[in-house]
Amino acid sequence: MAILKVEGLVKAYKDLKALDDVSFEFGKGILSILGPSGCGKTTLLRCIAGLEVPDEGSIYIDDKIQTSIHEAILVPPYSREIGFVFQSYALWPHMSVYKNVAFGLKLRNIPENEIRKKVESTLDLVGLPNLGERYPSQLSGGQQQRVALARSIAMEPRLILLDEPLSNLDAKLREEMRVELKKLIKKVGISALYVTHDQEEAFVISDIVIVMDKGKILQYATPDQIYNRPADQFVASFIGRSVLVEGKMLKVESERCQVTVPEFNHATIICHRPENAAAGAACKLVIRTGEIRLNSKRFDHTENVLEGSMNSREYRGGLTDHRIQVGSREIVVTSHKFCPMINIEGDNEKIFLHIDPSAISVIVDRPQAVPQQVGA
Repeated sequence: MAILKVEGLVKAYKDLKALDDVSFEFGKGILSILGPSGCGKTTLLRCIAGLEVPDEGSIYIDDKIQTSIHEAILVPPYSREIGFVFQSYALWPHMSVYKNVAFGLKLRNIPENEIRKKVESTLDLVGLPNLGERYPSQLSGGQQQRVALARSIAMEPRLILLDEPLSNLDAKLREEMRVELKKLIKKVGISALYVTHDQEEAFVISDIVIVMDKGKILQYATPDQIYNRPADQFVASFIGRSVLVEGKMLKVESERCQVTVPEFNHATIICHRPENAAAGAACKLVIRTGEIRLNSKRFDHTENVLEGSMNSREYRGGLTDHRIQVGSREIVVTSHKFCPMINIEGDNEKIFLHIDPSAISVIVDRPQAVPQQVGA
């Protein structure tokens, strides 16, 4: 059973379509909505919460209709049985931690003794057992984030919505909190919809990821599938460190294909065959640069070996960026100082690159429709 179902959601602001026919279903676990600023992810979250009214479409939560423009149904936010953690946390500054967490429970007219039990157990769950009498201004950013989460969890929702909840934290605390947040959501046993523009954050915390751009869903898949098999050119360029080059398929075999790349001095690259491969088809290669091997000496094998020249090397503590010119393209390969894939002696200008087929995703260009002649 789907905890969340979205059908044909459209939302426009004047000439801008923030949501353009968005549809998906989500069962259980953690689903992240990933995309750049302005892609529509927060608008989607607010429509699901009932804080925005879409122009078209319907939304179901736990098989119960919450929004239907066609049927003129709009369940108010407080009746949707969901939790919402805002980017700003939205804590009441004049209320103690205890009163912030108890606020929604009091609105439901729950007896005071039950409220106390729920608040205390929830604060203990999020690791704030003895801070009930403090005020938000007396807490760190990480503690405030936990209070906001506790306030939602105390309401025992089936689904919790999180709008970039870690964006106000510093980098180190953010890394720690995303792991804790995932553990906590799994421990409570609720499903979560998590909005972020940070790819690494989405991959760490999520079971499933939706990648959006310009109001559309471009891919709905596991983090591994999105990283290794991007379904769209935008997804490929947005996810991870990679280089995107134009190519043309020369030969297609049962499991492999050969692609010529003009920008790499017309080198032939061996790739895993995509589903819609055809000899002569135009395509794009997405090469994950973190999986490229470098060597000052020529590799023993010849398949997928390119020759380039070192433009520069930039040291970043434990990491080094190697800027290598291959044909008309510069490729940046980042490596750790102990990385066994990098074997460069001295300041040799000539560098050899080996690209394993597993480091390449092939996106076949869709043929453009030929306009029909009128009156022919």
